[in-house]
Amino acid sequence: MRSLALTLALLAVTAPLVPGIATAQDRRDEQFYYPGSFNWEFLRSYPEAARLFNAFDYGHAVLYERLLTARGARLSVGLDREYRYLTTDLLVRPPRFAIAEEAVMPSYAKLAWQAKQMFDWAHVLHRQIYDVYSDDHLSMTAKDSLIEVLTDYYLAREDVAFTAVPKSMALMDEQPFSQVFRRDHGTFNGLIWAYHWLQVGLYEPLISGGTRAEKKQLVQLTVARFWEMVQSERYPAVMPMTSAIAPEFSRRHPRAAVIFDNLHMMHDIISDVLASPLVARDAKRDMIYAQLAEFRNPATNVISMADWFAMADHMGGVDAMGGPVSGSAPRPAAPPSHEHH
Repeated sequence: MRSLALTLALLAVTAPLVPGIATAQDRRDEQFYYPGSFNWEFLRSYPEAARLFNAFDYGHAVLYERLLTARGARLSVGLDREYRYLTTDLLVRPPRFAIAEEAVMPSYAKLAWQAKQMFDWAHVLHRQIYDVYSDDHLSMTAKDSLIEVLTDYYLAREDVAFTAVPKSMALMDEQPFSQVFRRDHGTFNGLIWAYHWLQVGLYEPLISGGTRAEKKQLVQLTVARFWEMVQSERYPAVMPMTSAIAPEFSRRHPRAAVIFDNLHMMHDIISDVLASPLVARDAKRDMIYAQLAEFRNPATNVISMADWFAMADHMGGVDAMGGPVSGSAPRPAAPPSHEHH
């Protein structure tokens, strides 16, 4: 009942701000990367990792489209087909360039454009931080300062920025629609959590590696650990928390780390809203937009930073979240060849 009351309260608060499906008009203005010579350095230096994110974007997009447009056996068959395509083809040969997600998820993009914008803007922050860490012309002190500037730049767009205040895990796990997707499609959910493990985990080798060669080796070991998860289908049992998977990054940049955890929680929430029969088709947009408003709000359903740092242990620790990064897990004997489209 508490979770139902929470969901209804969210809808009541945000309903005046959220038009119905038939009359909705989302703004489509975009904002580009913060300028700097560091941009796209990660792709230049570590393509074996960077290009995977183009495949990840496809995976998220096609998942939302299938969840919105299919039900029952048709949904299960479609998701099984997409999972096989992702794990045996697209991730093995990831695209050279970012995909146009709205072409992969046309129905979902029409339904929830604001959600796409919020995810895109957070992914820009992710990728610019990789770029900063990959630029060998910058000292670590300069990198840390620049990452805080990037975080300020990200948060300045209050209309599409996830708050840098940690949100309660109850938003992901204790609403009436919660956990539907992971219960009904656990393997695909595990793949999504493996994506998130890699996305935050890659910060650690870029921080800890002393030379370009050391960073390269550690990045490759971290990517190999991701592939071990995929090939064995031994995925994270709970959502990877940035504080556990990227502890040094979280210590240096707690605001960015919290933003990414909030982003990843929202990924799960949208999957559940789309998959849940408790949310009618004509109510899904309003529910998604209510959740987005909640994750932009720094004053409601929040926890302390101390509780956020401790949360990973309460959830089972790093081992339950996919294990540590930087090659501490065994490298798979025969990782796939990374040829590119």
